[in-house]
Amino acid sequence: MANKGPSYGLSREVQLKIDQKYNPELENILVQWIISQCPPECGRPEEEGKLGFQKWLKDGTVLSHLINSLAPKSVAKIQTSTMAFKQMEQVSQFLKACERYGIAAADLFQTVDLWEGKDMPTVQRTLMNLGGLAVTKDDGCFRGDPNWFPKKSMENRRAFSQDKLKEGQSVIGLQMGTNKGASQSGMTGYGMPRQIL
Repeated sequence: MANKGPSYGLSREVQLKIDQKYNPELENILVQWIISQCPPECGRPEEEGKLGFQKWLKDGTVLSHLINSLAPKSVAKIQTSTMAFKQMEQVSQFLKACERYGIAAADLFQTVDLWEGKDMPTVQRTLMNLGGLAVTKDDGCFRGDPNWFPKKSMENRRAFSQDKLKEGQSVIGLQMGTNKGASQSGMTGYGMPRQIL
């Protein structure tokens, strides 16, 4: 984590709300997937929990190996460095590769979210989306249990003939109600009072 002192007031409340969104069970699933997906040199977190997970992913090499295992040569050069800006650059290369892979920009975390460990739930969500997209693509690159991730919905275009489209215009949809059984029996003329017996 960065060399920052404790936060107070509103900043502390916001950070506590963010920390409550962190899911340790999801962390276990993501660690299992990353270990099965990446080469053995990626290893595993030294300690369990949010801090261990953050330290393991912080330098960006594990994440770069992950995206390269799903889409080869997505990150051209994976470099291990102890210099902060090099590590952050490696994480940002992973994020760009994720966007090219098909993850929406709104679903990606910011580099500082991971590097400073301020918003680890967002990191989890990005990795969850990446896993779900990898399962959905079904291109043979995904390794692990497909039940770990929800499958993304795919487009299912339908082509209707002109005859079928015209046929649909003459049908009253059930959302609009029905006209069966509608009659004016029992109606009284306008202006006449209602008879209450």
